[in-house]
Amino acid sequence: MKTRFKINKALGFILLFAMVFTSCTDDLDITPNDDQTTLSEDLYVDEGAYKQVLAGIYANLALTGTDGAGSSNLKNIDAGTSQFGRVLLYTQTLAADQMIWSYENDPGTRELQRNLWTAQNPLLLGMFSRAHLSIALANDFLRETTDEKLDAREVSSSVRSEIPAYRAEARLMRAMAYYYMMDLFGQANFTTENDALNSQLPAYGRAELFNFVESELLEIESDLIGARQNQYGRADKAVAYMILAKMYLNAEVYINEDRYSDCVSYCDKIINSGYSLASNYLHNFMADNNTNSAIEEVIFPIVSDGITTQNYGPTTVMINGAVGSIEENGTEVGVGAGGWGGALRVRKQFAQLFDGAFGDDDRNTLITEDRPIDISDISDKDTGYIIQKYSNATSTGGFGVDQTFVDTDFPLFRLADVYLMYAEAHLRGGGGSASTALGYLNSLRTRANNPAILTSGEMTLDYILDERARELHWEAHRRQDLIRYGRFTGGNYNWAWKGNGSNGIALPAHMALYPIPSASLAVNPNLTQNPGY
Repeated sequence: MKTRFKINKALGFILLFAMVFTSCTDDLDITPNDDQTTLSEDLYVDEGAYKQVLAGIYANLALTGTDGAGSSNLKNIDAGTSQFGRVLLYTQTLAADQMIWSYENDPGTRELQRNLWTAQNPLLLGMFSRAHLSIALANDFLRETTDEKLDAREVSSSVRSEIPAYRAEARLMRAMAYYYMMDLFGQANFTTENDALNSQLPAYGRAELFNFVESELLEIESDLIGARQNQYGRADKAVAYMILAKMYLNAEVYINEDRYSDCVSYCDKIINSGYSLASNYLHNFMADNNTNSAIEEVIFPIVSDGITTQNYGPTTVMINGAVGSIEENGTEVGVGAGGWGGALRVRKQFAQLFDGAFGDDDRNTLITEDRPIDISDISDKDTGYIIQKYSNATSTGGFGVDQTFVDTDFPLFRLADVYLMYAEAHLRGGGGSASTALGYLNSLRTRANNPAILTSGEMTLDYILDERARELHWEAHRRQDLIRYGRFTGGNYNWAWKGNGSNGIALPAHMALYPIPSASLAVNPNLTQNPGY
């Protein structure tokens, strides 16, 4: 079992519901589905509660309820459609050109992977609601940790010395939730700890969300713990830098402004914070990625543990789902031999990125034997290649503690992405050094034991887009990347089953944003449906 920041039922979810009890959940279209609540004043009698409540904010990224992996604290929303990492993976990866989910009777998956979604899609409601619950939890923690509240409770000086960093982390988690809302939906119900409970919330658009997230992350920098100095699983300065770098890289999409030089600057900040690439690419995706060489590369994980944080999150889904229908390769990756019977496969266009010089690249974990590359029928699980990137095995030859719920943390942010962002922002006119950018790209090739050295003439934006797919596939980045490159909507790049065509068809421009869920519109009249829906 992993040693880390204790994001478990005892130190996370009991408190998560205590906070939800006092949060403005009605205005956020979030209804607590649990009766294990404690009034705040009673909760904070124990000074250890402050750190425990902070753990609850992080717990919302991993867990969905108090009664096991199938429980949900969001009323009328299934656990499988609202686990933060899973719905993020679906909205950013399943909806693009890398992944196919075989079981299309699972709510919402058919519409996402065929680009047929509507405002009634349950996965979109799950993403919208889970992100807003993060906001509500952070707001509640901030309300309960003001100087006035701490004075009234006569909190000890030792605990009070920790509060500024705790509050900065809560604000960072709230900013991250707003960042994803800006990226996926272009809107959010906007509230902070300064708003009255149960007040009618304004809706913020992309420009307002961009400005808020940017200002928040800049303002809290001095209170955040230094990069790589916090407990594993908790955010630090580098996480704030990472969100800023990604915002600046995508600023032309979000606010129609060129911020590439800022992207380069914040990539530099992260790179100079002491991170290094894991010695083995696959260490980033193994059951001991909190202790093996990935600890040097991963900037922020979503924690997973086969005992204390059992959930149907992204790594559990990908490891069980990537066991083939005919291969029974589950014993190799630390789950049941048959896994989930071929639930996940890859689309042809992604598989082809490993042709030629990338065939023996360590990042190529495709299993192709006895399988055609094409998926002409999504229900035929014996077609299409499968992939074995994620594993519930350890770097030392062991396995996770459970054969379904994995120990593998999801690497939400890692250094390899920073190298790729630096190179792309440089090529887009953001400054920096061409030789430095080329060095970063070649370090990824070298780490993957690819003997082909990239030359300066080969360092193009098209190369970087493909390299991002090879390096970062199934890490919840692809939709965002394709939109930034102008290849998600329209017909200049089609992939298998794009727009529900077996060979892909053009998507209308409005699909670069998801619709605001109908249930959320009904709760807050200040939200407006995105154009085209």
